[in-house]
Amino acid sequence: MENVILIVHLLLAAGLIGVVLLQRSEGGGLGMGGGGGGGGVMSSRAAATALGKITWFLATAFIVTSITLTVISAQQSSSSSVLDGGDGLLPPATTPILPSATDGLLPPTGDAGPLLPTAD
Repeated sequence: MENVILIVHLLLAAGLIGVVLLQRSEGGGLGMGGGGGGGGVMSSRAAATALGKITWFLATAFIVTSITLTVISAQQSSSSSVLDGGDGLLPPATTPILPSATDGLLPPTGDAGPLLPTAD
């Protein structure tokens, strides 16, 4: 179920990007012109075009799938915590094995004389 919603979410994101890029830039915020030149009075409400309606639909569906994925993820992860550590995420603690003098890894102790390199 989560994978299906995720795929729909990704398709909605790609569609939303495409629809927004297809729309005509009016640039009203920076004073740049859409320059219609028709001499008409600008209304406070923009005309609802087909691309505008599609954008609103895709944006609403994108937000709904985002919230749905968040809720599903929270439900699945609420049963365990990283701080618990008892769920097998960390290996069990073991006592380190220290080398002994008989392994040949430590120098001999006592009156064995100076340490000299051996010719192998």
